[in-house]
Amino acid sequence: MSSSRLGLRLAVCLLNISEARRKYIVENVAKAALLKKNGQKHPEVSVLNVFSDQGYNRSVITIAASVAELGNSVLAACLEAFQSIDMEVQEGIHPCLGAVDLIPIYPLSGVGVEECGAVARNLAENLVQRIPGCSVFLFGEADLPEKRTLVQRRKQLGWFTRRDFSALKPDLGVAPARRCGLTGIGASPYVMNCNVTIDSQDLALGKEIASAIRGSNVNGLKGVQTMAFPHEGKIEIACNVESFEDQEVTETSEGSQYMAYSVLGDHFYYVSPHYIEAQVKKLASDQGIGIKGRALIGFTPQECKNCAEYAIKEGIGEFWKIRRGIFM
Repeated sequence: MSSSRLGLRLAVCLLNISEARRKYIVENVAKAALLKKNGQKHPEVSVLNVFSDQGYNRSVITIAASVAELGNSVLAACLEAFQSIDMEVQEGIHPCLGAVDLIPIYPLSGVGVEECGAVARNLAENLVQRIPGCSVFLFGEADLPEKRTLVQRRKQLGWFTRRDFSALKPDLGVAPARRCGLTGIGASPYVMNCNVTIDSQDLALGKEIASAIRGSNVNGLKGVQTMAFPHEGKIEIACNVESFEDQEVTETSEGSQYMAYSVLGDHFYYVSPHYIEAQVKKLASDQGIGIKGRALIGFTPQECKNCAEYAIKEGIGEFWKIRRGIFM
């Protein structure tokens, strides 16, 4: 049964927190998203996935809900995270600026990206009011009127290299407290995370491959943002795969470069994870090395929508605990 027939207008947040090594904290954050202020469970909220990487010391918690409930649900998760994570002692390979590092909100069904932007702005205002020392930068549809992308904002703020919070200027809130750091909040069409591991320890080679497929490269993959990291004795090519609108894209069959989906009649495209893996494999093989596998962190847009509809219809709040057997 579709979400429209269920009467639900669905959105999702891929909440990025700077903690993975203390499992109980990550699970407490996930569980907090499911509860109302009175301790009762939200009937229209489900945590679809919890992904933690101990080397990165970063977790991504996928929270799906009716658009009316999502802001409050994510706020509750963030309150738990800020209480438990201290950026003064946080360590990890992955770049980050905040205890709650990133709060992107994406439309799934029956809601547009503009409304998700309004949810994100309201959430940002509530966070800086509720959390002493919390400060926020905005991106995408939450960043009015400029609507600067997450990539643009991260470059401006030195997200890839900076750990000194004192000189950062937030869009909302006071100067970042060292414990909290700086949190990015915004909305856009769906962005998924796809990582490919190459069978090498050569970080320079990894960066070369990442640069070759990056969307900003003239021969790169449209909408793909990349970084290379040492990871478990190998090199991981970490990709953020952005959805985009493009009238010229027509290749949407299985195994092609682009996949397609629609929200409120708007058609979006993204580069297939299989195609990303194939491109990395080709570039690596040109250097005489192979790949060790691909990991999709969470879901494609279609999978996320399907899982959200199922979980909320069936009242499964802790969907991440059973998801391996469903829609995969």
